[in-house]
Amino acid sequence: MTPAPHAPHTDRFLVAHRAGNDLHQLRDAARLGARLVECDVRLFRGRLEVRHLKTVGPIPILWDTWHLANPFARRLQLHELLDVVGPLGVELMLDLKGRDRRLSERVVAELESRHASLPVTVCARSWKLLDAFADRPDTRLVCSVGTRRGLRRLLATRQHRATRLGGVSIHADLLDPRTVSLLRETADVVMTWPVNCTVRARTLLDWGVHGLITDDADAIAPIVAADRKLAA
Repeated sequence: MTPAPHAPHTDRFLVAHRAGNDLHQLRDAARLGARLVECDVRLFRGRLEVRHLKTVGPIPILWDTWHLANPFARRLQLHELLDVVGPLGVELMLDLKGRDRRLSERVVAELESRHASLPVTVCARSWKLLDAFADRPDTRLVCSVGTRRGLRRLLATRQHRATRLGGVSIHADLLDPRTVSLLRETADVVMTWPVNCTVRARTLLDWGVHGLITDDADAIAPIVAADRKLAA
């Protein structure tokens, strides 16, 4: 089963944070009913690698804050992830890391090389990376916002934008009811991270957030399901 192109996310839904970086976690997220499965895509030595851990420039040392990983371990490639995700009935959210436009170009080429259309959501902190996907009707474009400066920039340009954004993915600490309302006027979908507390999840849904990006799908999935049932 494959998600329909541009399936409207008008209800509330679950996004499994980083679950696409590991095939076992991907399957678990699908089992728990995640609508979107987020994965981190990086361009390294000509390969589209799916991983959150960073490298030190061209040096293949994998790290993140206080964590170091084996640089010689096999790394998941984007084409491998795309081969698996279709039959699971979930949609990938490709989080493009970095600022290199070649990353976008390579991802577009990978998607277009596939025989069947595969709807995806693409997000990036560097919004210029989204331009390469503008002509793809089965791709939802999402601006990622992690700072107050980024939020001000997004809201300041909304009046001059010719079309609505496909979506916004924003850090939960930047949200309040008024901000959520403004973002809903700007984008079709408002998603937020990190949402790992059930009380916080209910509050964000009450404010009007569509998608909860979580590292704890087991705890948050029932909250989203209950909200859907109440809305019905």
